[in-house]
Amino acid sequence: MTYTHSKQIVISGTGIWVPEYTITNEELVSSYNLYAEKFNIMHMLEIAAGTMEEKPLSSEKFIEKASGIKSRYAYTKKGILDIDRLCPDIQERKEEELSNQAEIAIHAAQKAMAAAGKTPEDIDAVIVSCTYTQRAYPAIAIEVQQNLGIQGFGFDMLMACSAATFGLNRAYDCLSAGSARCVLIINPEILTPQVNYRDRQSHFIFGDVSTAVIMETAETCTSNNRVDILSTRSMTRYSSSIRSNFGYLSQAANVDPFGPDKLFHQAGKRVFEELSGMTVSHIKDHLAYHDIEPEAVALFFLHQANINMNRMVIKQLFQKDVLQEKAPIVLDQFANTASAGSIIAFHLHHQKLTSGDIGMICSFGAGYSAGSLILRKP
Repeated sequence: MTYTHSKQIVISGTGIWVPEYTITNEELVSSYNLYAEKFNIMHMLEIAAGTMEEKPLSSEKFIEKASGIKSRYAYTKKGILDIDRLCPDIQERKEEELSNQAEIAIHAAQKAMAAAGKTPEDIDAVIVSCTYTQRAYPAIAIEVQQNLGIQGFGFDMLMACSAATFGLNRAYDCLSAGSARCVLIINPEILTPQVNYRDRQSHFIFGDVSTAVIMETAETCTSNNRVDILSTRSMTRYSSSIRSNFGYLSQAANVDPFGPDKLFHQAGKRVFEELSGMTVSHIKDHLAYHDIEPEAVALFFLHQANINMNRMVIKQLFQKDVLQEKAPIVLDQFANTASAGSIIAFHLHHQKLTSGDIGMICSFGAGYSAGSLILRKP
């Protein structure tokens, strides 16, 4: 379903918070390979008997070829490279303290508010839209709202890698309906705790970051960086090919709440084939609604999961490889930051749009899901 509205709704500011820690492919490979070698020695009899699979070694070349990722940011580096832990060591905070996720959400939010020239009094709604929240309730969005001094309402949304665009689309709905004059949408992605650092296929994929966007109507916008939204579109199609089973029922099911199936896992080849095609159809259909050909789009701000998937999407849209010119890549530096990836690309590159240029923010991922916004620089 595509949504447009008589009011001109705009993006007036964006912000990004980046952790102080980075982890290179070299560091990850060294740690994983030490673990794999130790595992294979400890289980050599079972491996020889065929009752257990040998852990294959990883390499920087494999990671970069498979994904395009060279490095990633981490909320904390402690514990991730420890082969006896292979998980970030994040100490639990007291209930009266600001949560980890609210803290990084606020950092990004303040930057977006400054870019848009907005005070807490100007904002009516806060949407925290991301892949995981660190608790079920109270909502992280309400904690952020309280600490920023914003009135109105806030709520959390979980939509995996499409959470950012789905959050922006819900903000568009609020502004269209008149239930808010200005909306703050935040994507605080702390993903490293859900990485299986014992799995060669996925130990390198994710990084941590927080992004934020201010949306409002053109009537109230005072920002020089305004970008108009022509319309929004969302779609979902059920698939288990990208999955994380972490949840509160694990205790009731008497299973390990931190087992491999409770962490991120995917059928990579199937996802690549199915999701790429679905995304291309989604983009074409959305553009066709406005009689816009892909060639007329100056820049696509795509989800940053895999450079090969983004290259395939762009190649199918243009019938040639114009990824570098048409779709800025940031995953080499940030890795896959789930919902935040397309917003990072927009934040870092949207000023390349000149007056009259068309742009598109598009995310795609688990669900399957795809969400998009068609933009125009006024």
